[in-house]
Amino acid sequence: MTTTDVRKRFAAKKVHRGSQVIFGERQKLREVLQSVQRDRRRSRARTLREVRLLKALIDARTEELNGVNPHWDRKFQKGQDSNTTGRELLHLAATLPADDYLLARVVTDHRNAPAELLVRLADHPYDAVRENVARHPQTPPEVLRRLAENLDEPLWILVACNPSTPADLRDPLRARMREMAEV
Repeated sequence: MTTTDVRKRFAAKKVHRGSQVIFGERQKLREVLQSVQRDRRRSRARTLREVRLLKALIDARTEELNGVNPHWDRKFQKGQDSNTTGRELLHLAATLPADDYLLARVVTDHRNAPAELLVRLADHPYDAVRENVARHPQTPPEVLRRLAENLDEPLWILVACNPSTPADLRDPLRARMREMAEV
């Protein structure tokens, strides 16, 4: 199979390019850029060409991120900042596009995530977001109960380990965990 055949095969596949994928690509490109800039074995002309190309690719990924969610980097930094308030996190969540899985993960993992935000994102299509909600200590008991109902999904285990889970829900879930460990 030639390189062209491989490209055509992958080009025909519909690949989800949400913020998590794009951000990961950009991070890898930045690592390669640093590596190229440190490598003293290359000619200056070759290094300059490669640096220019890598910066263009990084800029393209940044534009893609901004296409998913305008001012993505600023919002992502705000979501990661430990001083960001619950109100600010709610604002980020209120403007969250469907494809911005990474920012959804960040805001649901934030220690200041308010219950209202966790309720809103408890049914998010991305597993990692629901997992963050299931383990977050600010998640309301009624949401924890709903997440634990689906025994086919491992969310019930996270609910069992959540320190805020009411005892009447936590104890049966932990008993189930012990039963599974014995098998």
